[in-house]
Amino acid sequence: MDTTGIPAPISLVTGANRGIGRETARQLAELGHTVLLCARDPKAAEDAAADLSHSPGGRGTVLPRTLDVTDAAGVRELARSVEAEFGRLDVLINNAATNYDTGRRAVSVDLDEVRRTMETNLYGAWQVAQAFVPLLRRSAHPRIVNVSSESGSLAAMGGGTPSYSVSKAALNALTRTLAGELRTDGVLVNAVCPGWVATDMGGAGGAPVATGAASVLWAATLPDNGPTGGFFRHGRPLAW
Repeated sequence: MDTTGIPAPISLVTGANRGIGRETARQLAELGHTVLLCARDPKAAEDAAADLSHSPGGRGTVLPRTLDVTDAAGVRELARSVEAEFGRLDVLINNAATNYDTGRRAVSVDLDEVRRTMETNLYGAWQVAQAFVPLLRRSAHPRIVNVSSESGSLAAMGGGTPSYSVSKAALNALTRTLAGELRTDGVLVNAVCPGWVATDMGGAGGAPVATGAASVLWAATLPDNGPTGGFFRHGRPLAW
């Protein structure tokens, strides 16, 4: 609890040991959130959380958590742990993603590779959302942010990156579906494209990681009358 007596928001970020996820965790902590920084590798989560905990200006707390979003039992166990420790969740950020497959083509890609990509980029986000919706419903200001990509925009889509693009288009569809079902519960659900960002996946030449994470932070901290079921970059709508 902070000095005002108002409980700190509880935020969970998947795939947060590096890149946009890590920077999003840092920015949320800077706002005073208690951030559950999740990664598949326990040591990676611990190292990232320890590093962020020593960052200047941080007012919140960063706590490491182990989570492989493709492990259904592990997802359910983490949800039970969060319920026991905090009783609720305020912000869920589905950031974990894999396989920006620039060298592949839809006409020839191995569909087993596509399935593996979907397991993380779609089904992983989906089962994390299912597990944590009951805790989000206990929040006064619940938010779900699905970190997507303009690669998944049907309006902008062309050839290439088939596994990644199709998985992100599906994630966008899931965003719309969840937003429609959770509207009456006050849960705002949006997809965000951080843009081309200089991460391990995005490569050199992109925008600073902090810029991409700021787009995610915008959706995570929307006011109660903010949009839901939308697709945004830097707070501006993108075409589906």
